[in-house]
Amino acid sequence: MTSFDIADTVLPEIWASHARNRPASPALVCAGEVVSWGDFNARMNRLANALLASGVGKGDRVAVLASSSVAACVAMFGTVKSGAAMVPISSMLAADQVATILNDCGASHVLCTADLRHLVDAVRPQLTAVVSGGFVGLDFAEPEGAHGGWRDFAEFSAGVDEAEPPVVLGAHDVFSIMYSSGTTGAPKGVVHLHGARTYFALSNGFEMGYAPGARGLVTTALYTAGTWLVVMPTLLVGGTLHIHARYDAQRYVDALEAEGITHTFAVPSQLRALLDEGRLDGRAFPDLRVLLSAGSPLRPEEKKRLIGLIGRRFYELYGFTEGGSTLLRPEDQAAKPTSVGKPLMGQELVILDEGRICGPGEPGEIATRGPGLLREYAGREDATRAAIWRDAGGRSFVRSGDVGQLDEEGFLYILDRKKDMIISGGLNIYPADLEGVLCSHPAVADVCVIGIAHPKWDETPLGLVVLHPGAAIEAEELRIWANARLGKHQRLSHLLLRTDLPRNALGKVLKRELRIEYTQWREAAVPGATS
Repeated sequence: MTSFDIADTVLPEIWASHARNRPASPALVCAGEVVSWGDFNARMNRLANALLASGVGKGDRVAVLASSSVAACVAMFGTVKSGAAMVPISSMLAADQVATILNDCGASHVLCTADLRHLVDAVRPQLTAVVSGGFVGLDFAEPEGAHGGWRDFAEFSAGVDEAEPPVVLGAHDVFSIMYSSGTTGAPKGVVHLHGARTYFALSNGFEMGYAPGARGLVTTALYTAGTWLVVMPTLLVGGTLHIHARYDAQRYVDALEAEGITHTFAVPSQLRALLDEGRLDGRAFPDLRVLLSAGSPLRPEEKKRLIGLIGRRFYELYGFTEGGSTLLRPEDQAAKPTSVGKPLMGQELVILDEGRICGPGEPGEIATRGPGLLREYAGREDATRAAIWRDAGGRSFVRSGDVGQLDEEGFLYILDRKKDMIISGGLNIYPADLEGVLCSHPAVADVCVIGIAHPKWDETPLGLVVLHPGAAIEAEELRIWANARLGKHQRLSHLLLRTDLPRNALGKVLKRELRIEYTQWREAAVPGATS
């Protein structure tokens, strides 16, 4: 039989086509450096060919521990072009956590920037899977005579060319292993295939109007799934990705205007500060089409203020690393201000209660299905099995671990994390409900509610609050004020004031860390608590 091969749509081939068709167009802008599409693709090819020459094969794991930069983009996506699975590593981890992830994924190579090499150097003896010569410095070289074990990129890539790597990639090859944030437990490696990552770029690009000439701006870390909401669609359409290595509020808003940014991503804590500081007041942003928020919900009153300043250009996305997502579009903001919208194109969402599909208004666990879902958790068959729910037709959905409900029109409302839910005296308490009440007090800038042990009720809510600068209210006064507005079973047993709350790179409060932090405190304090 004679027929043509069916070519899968994969991102590396799309990037190569941009380099052929518009080689002089800017692809990356960072720290004053402008990299054209032709140059960007050549740099990715050079890295990919160097990895292949060093023995990397399709499906091998290559870790990237790099601060946001041109070098980080080249490392991440050059790795993908080699056929290896790219493993982005958080710069916010401790050295022992980095070692755990590198060993868990079995990375044969580590590509690192100078500012983060100490995280690897501290645990080098533990990294048993990294091959000899597998530690590569992206932007540094060892001093002459030093024996630190790092190869600088010039040495690593010596003798290789910039031609397209001789690797045929398909939709079912592994693109990346992205480790979950670990806000509620030990991180797991989320395995995504090329087909899923292409769908991710296409669906977000379509839903938010990306087109050739798009200029995306990111200020959050490149290793996060939230940042990819702008990175991937911008590169998909051959646009220009502007990268700020560190977030500076004034520089951010100035760049939106001066660089003609069309699409940008910001976490709620950033948007909250911009509103409080008045940095958006009087700014037009004539080229801006989309300001996207994700990571955690923006409060309704803040959302209203933001829309009043920028108009119908604000989008809010709910999603999780495994691949499910919903989008609240500008046309639905006024009617559904507390919703996180509907599933993106091609996705399906259900609410589950012990395996039963819930009807409108019934709370349960959110589960989704679609082309962008993970294949599995790396090396964790038990975790993969536990995350799967199958419908009557045998189709697999991924359980999110989040509690939500749908309204009659199919809009999703997030109630809380399933693991964060507090069960007090047999009654379910959703911390988000309590946090919403506390946030409505004018003195409160930030808040988190966690469950702590109680001798009578098993668990009871503890409120942790950060006040606005200059606000004057006692913790007990605020607790009494909040309890007057809560149901009897929801009332806070304790409330403590803090100067800040620990957050990950996308602004999610690290509740697991707080529960650990207050273990000793609650053992001493709770026996005398009042409920």
